[in-house]
Amino acid sequence: MGFFTQKNKPTQNTYAVVTGAGSGIGRSFAMELAKRGGTIVCADINLNAAEETVQLIQAETAGQAFAVQCDVGIKEQVYELSEQAEKLMGHPVTLLINNAGVGLGGKFDEVSLEDWQWCMHVNLWGVIHGCHYFVPKFKKQGYGAIINVASAAGYTAAPEMTAYNVTKSSVLALSETLSAELRSANIRVNVLCPTLVPTNIMKNGRLPSRYSGLADQLLMNHAFVTSDQVAIKTLNRLDAGKLYTIPQPDAKLFWLMKRASPSLYAKMLGIGYPLFKKYIK
Repeated sequence: MGFFTQKNKPTQNTYAVVTGAGSGIGRSFAMELAKRGGTIVCADINLNAAEETVQLIQAETAGQAFAVQCDVGIKEQVYELSEQAEKLMGHPVTLLINNAGVGLGGKFDEVSLEDWQWCMHVNLWGVIHGCHYFVPKFKKQGYGAIINVASAAGYTAAPEMTAYNVTKSSVLALSETLSAELRSANIRVNVLCPTLVPTNIMKNGRLPSRYSGLADQLLMNHAFVTSDQVAIKTLNRLDAGKLYTIPQPDAKLFWLMKRASPSLYAKMLGIGYPLFKKYIK
């Protein structure tokens, strides 16, 4: 029998590393894990933001937490994170949450190669680096768990989000592959695919000027869940051994439509795109 059983769930009393823990879903993951008795290394490119999360954990929970600055797109920094985390917590890492991400919008021919590289640096290479350095450790200790934060963008193929879509679809494919490869090694994998969640990813992203104000409008009127709700649902599904977390009704609808009839979905997307362009003018 593996380490993770009905009584010994991967999100309970865990030793976790959460990237992008300085805000949004990452902070919600860190807070919820602390409430579940966990010890957490809060990694973020913004050290001050990571330290704020640690302060919240210390003020509101009995959990332990440590702040570490890390650019997940730089492999040397992620390697150092994997080594430092175990030393800080005094215990091997048992859960990795690859959450760090950035937003990028615009038509395909508007997006520069530099923007492509910036987006892939964080959204894709950050996840690859995390898995690359932590999976061998999980295999060696005989158990572990991974949550990769993708997006519904990974399967909806929404126009004017090409680079972002590509990175998130890659994270989805990586997670599905790892789930198959690592199941026999007692390593659980879950991939989170939300639509809109009230975080700073759109505000801090690189978006064309015509999107000005649209992000706030969408998040205020069309976000069905909070980041805290998303974190709780994802952690519960990991405990239940589920691969996919699709937390909102619109995300589930797109998922079903795309899988039921991919060709029809693509056709409808093309027909609807001109309406979208009128909406944002």
